[in-house]
Amino acid sequence: MVSASRPRLLLRQLHRVMAGPGSGQERLDRVVQEIARNMVAEVCSVYLVRPGNRLELFSTQGLKQAAVHKTSLKVGEGLVGLIAESGVPLNLPEASAHPKYVYLPETGEEVYHSFLGVPIIRNGLVVGALIVQNETQRHYTGEEVEAVQTVAMVLAELMGSGELIDPKELSGAGKDPYEPVTLEALTLADGIAAGVAVFHEPKIDIEHLVAEDIDVEQARLADGITQLREGLDRMLVASDMPLAGEHHDILETYKMFAYDRGWQERMVEAVDSGLTAETAVERAQQDIRARMAQTRDPYLRERLSDLEDLSNRLIRIILGYSGEHAHQQLHEPSIIIARAIGVAELLDYDRKYLKGVVLEEGSPTAHVTIVARALGIPMLGRVPGLGDRLADGDRVIVDGDMSRVCIRPTDDLDRAYTESLAGRQELAAEYAAQRDLPAVTKDGVAIDLYMNAGLLIDLASLETTNAAGIGLFRTEFQFMVSSTLPRMKAQTEIYGQVLEAAGDRPVVFRTLDIGGDKRVPFLPYVEEDNPALGWRAIRLALDRPALLRYQIRALLTAAIGRVLYVMFPMVADISEFMQAREIVEAEVARMEKLGKKLPREVKIGSMLEVPALAWQLDRLLEIADFLSIGTNDLMQFFFASDRGNPKLANRYDLMSPAALSFIHSVSEKCNAAKVPVTLCGEMGSRPLEAMALIGLGLTKLSISPPSIGPVKMMLRNLDLGEFSSFLRPLLSSPEHSLRDILKAYAEERHIPI
Repeated sequence: MVSASRPRLLLRQLHRVMAGPGSGQERLDRVVQEIARNMVAEVCSVYLVRPGNRLELFSTQGLKQAAVHKTSLKVGEGLVGLIAESGVPLNLPEASAHPKYVYLPETGEEVYHSFLGVPIIRNGLVVGALIVQNETQRHYTGEEVEAVQTVAMVLAELMGSGELIDPKELSGAGKDPYEPVTLEALTLADGIAAGVAVFHEPKIDIEHLVAEDIDVEQARLADGITQLREGLDRMLVASDMPLAGEHHDILETYKMFAYDRGWQERMVEAVDSGLTAETAVERAQQDIRARMAQTRDPYLRERLSDLEDLSNRLIRIILGYSGEHAHQQLHEPSIIIARAIGVAELLDYDRKYLKGVVLEEGSPTAHVTIVARALGIPMLGRVPGLGDRLADGDRVIVDGDMSRVCIRPTDDLDRAYTESLAGRQELAAEYAAQRDLPAVTKDGVAIDLYMNAGLLIDLASLETTNAAGIGLFRTEFQFMVSSTLPRMKAQTEIYGQVLEAAGDRPVVFRTLDIGGDKRVPFLPYVEEDNPALGWRAIRLALDRPALLRYQIRALLTAAIGRVLYVMFPMVADISEFMQAREIVEAEVARMEKLGKKLPREVKIGSMLEVPALAWQLDRLLEIADFLSIGTNDLMQFFFASDRGNPKLANRYDLMSPAALSFIHSVSEKCNAAKVPVTLCGEMGSRPLEAMALIGLGLTKLSISPPSIGPVKMMLRNLDLGEFSSFLRPLLSSPEHSLRDILKAYAEERHIPI
């Protein structure tokens, strides 16, 4: 096989062959022969993707020539199909031992044992596979794998010429371009939006792969990296940047990757192997994608996504595009379409016209998702093949409520969404008009409507909604976006800003709910089969008490002279609450001993998220100052149904008699013990469900800020005494759900739900 010193020579030889005479097939055959000769491989084969998700043998040196254009595999079938499906190289000393191995007698490959295959990638899509094989059993070295990957990039250039396969096949064309399409998605940031499709960073073809002058290319790479870093520095200090606090931390972390030495060294080495600067960046980018495909670590995937975003930015800078505005400028309401997008890329767009984002990938905990939520930009993710289903300028509707994206909607559907958006704007005006009206039912029962928050930018909603306070402040975001454990001073500043914004209104701080799928970089990642039920929240905090102690110290310092509300998440056993409370009391005693000022009062409560705790309520309510019902986790544990699994979406209903009876029993116990109880799950954010909860005796709800207006409007039209008398006998109903019954009740009485 090729040594580390020979890739440059091989690239030049292949480049000459591709620029020479002959048809595309003839040049491909010569390229394959040249690769086999230079790499001392008995076999070199190229498979290309054809319609029907098939991989066709297009050329070979070493296998039977009669198999060319006759042999094919489905994507996902055999070793070649596995490479095309995963987009990841496959390196095997004995091919037949792999469980995906498929024997193809017409090729005569049975005598070859070792197998190295890499994907041929063009414009981010796998368009084929390059395979080398040897008779001897051997594991190819890392240098050999990189050499074959580099050669695959050259083959991708031949694929783009259109001489082998019609470019329409590569782009997924052939479908009716005017056909309306509705695709399921994952809601990353709530909301509904409509606009024209705008591709984020339209595809740029890299025309020159092989370097003419290595020194010139190294200088282009170094200059590009410098421009990249300077651009990020300008973004961080921009006076009009609508970010603060944890958002600044996100950009700082993002910037840190631009200084990653390993990333830069890989690109320098790729240029040394004979590639141009832009191709070297793309080569490193393919490595990043391969690592993303192989890791199940959600945190690592998100960090690799940041690095890939920087690669896109760097390629455009090297090719002469503006670093800060490398993509299309928006001139009308637009929906950004992308495979993935980074924080800096999102912030480049004009907020006046940016209405929504749809991603082929995307993660609920990714940095860009957190920023999109904070800025109120509807975002959908997990829509594979999205780029092949639409074109620039197509009409697109983003429906975060129903978790779907509508492409080229019919006139009727478009009209319905347009009316819906107009109706939302009218309702928003009505909600704003009732901002200062009390949250009181028709028969005079006061209901406290608090808001949930987790980011500093959320705090503006305290004034716009006139919420009674913050019933749940999620403290983990600051930890999730920081590359190191946030220092106590930084934590204190964040908590102080939250309390300052709230003024005299109460703020309930939930201690860290990290672990599971909320990965933080300063703790070792432990892969778990079921992270929702794993090492997270209070379990992690009690095993790592220093984390909890430092957070409590920061909270105590930030709340000097105020009432501090501290709440522990995921408590399953009363002993856990007692241990956590002892830590708080020890920190209070420590501050007293040091002569430091303290909060006026410290109130300590628990989340009810684990059903087991409900059977210990009598004892818990003797020692807890307040209780919060977290229905998001509580109900999925109650029904043993993953709320994130779309196949289980209709398996249970939060309005079932069983669920409502359970919540009613908790409410009654808290009221009897005179312990304040708040419901802080998303269940309370929907007017119909909120009506049921209020009817069960709950008078405190902590909900998403946009839900405060709709819920307040509902309860101001509700006769609570009459409704409670109607609802409670229904709790023993055998019905699967009371939803339709309660909906009819509301409609008959003109209660807006």
